[in-house]
Amino acid sequence: MKLAFSSNAYLNYSIEETIRRIAQAGYQGIELLADVPHAWPAGLLPEQKERIRGALEEHHLAISNINAFMMNAVADPRQPYWHPSWIEHPHYRAIRREHTKRALRLARELGAPNITTEPGGPLEPDQSWDQAARIFYDELMPCVEVAEEVEVLLLIEPEPELLIERFEQYQEFVERIDSPWVGLNFDIGHAYCVGQDPQDWVRPMAPHTKHYHLEDIAATRVHQHLIPGHGAIDFPATLRAIRDTGYQGWLTVELYPYIDQPDAAARQAHEYLTRLLQQLDE
Repeated sequence: MKLAFSSNAYLNYSIEETIRRIAQAGYQGIELLADVPHAWPAGLLPEQKERIRGALEEHHLAISNINAFMMNAVADPRQPYWHPSWIEHPHYRAIRREHTKRALRLARELGAPNITTEPGGPLEPDQSWDQAARIFYDELMPCVEVAEEVEVLLLIEPEPELLIERFEQYQEFVERIDSPWVGLNFDIGHAYCVGQDPQDWVRPMAPHTKHYHLEDIAATRVHQHLIPGHGAIDFPATLRAIRDTGYQGWLTVELYPYIDQPDAAARQAHEYLTRLLQQLDE
C-alpha cells in the first residue's frame, strides 16, 4: 500500500509548491484537487497541465486520485463543497455533471487512475431518497460513459448528511449501474461518523473499493477531519483489515481543515501511518 496526501490542505499554495511540500513530507503520491487554486478543469490551460506534469516528475510523485468532489470555484454561499450538487435545480446540477466530465478527461491527460465525486448531495426539502437517487443516476450516467471512454474510474464517496452516507445505500445505488468503471472511495472517517466502524466494513466493501481516504475523527463522531492518531478510529485494526483484503493501492490522507499548518499535519500523519504499516509487515 502507498501513502498519498490530498492537495486540498494546501489551498494557500500553488500546485507546484504543493507538490514540492507533499514530496518533502515523505509521500509517494498526491491527490490533485480539481478546483481552485490547483487544477480547476474548466480553466486549466495546456501550459498549466505541463507544469503539473513537470513538478510531479521532478519530485517523483504520482497522482493517487483527482478530487472532483470539492467545487470552491463556484463559490456557492450555502456550502463550498456540496454545491452544485447532483440532485438540485436542473440548470445548477448541470454544472456538477460537466465538471465531472472535465475531471475525468483531466485524469486521463495526467495519468490519474480515478476521480472522486460527491454521493448525490444534500436532499432538497421536498425530495424523497428514491426521487433523489433517480436524479443522481440520470445525471451520473453521462459521466459513466465518459469514464468508460477514457478508462478512468469514477468513484462515489459516501459522506454524512448527503444522499449516500452509508455503505448499504451505496450498494443499493450502484446496483443500478452496470459498469466496471464505477467504484467506491472508502473514506474511513466518513464511515466512522455514521456509526460504521471502518475495520468492520473494509472486507464487505472490498469488491467495490478502489481508493481509500484516511483521516481521524473524534469519539463524538462529529464530521471534523483530524490527523490520524488524534481521534478515536482504530487505525491498527483498519489498516490490518485493508491489508488482509490484498489491497495494494493508494491510501490518501485528507486533512483540508489544516489549511493553516498543512506541512505539520502532513508530516505527523506520514510518521504515524508509516509506523503502523511497518508494524503490519513485522
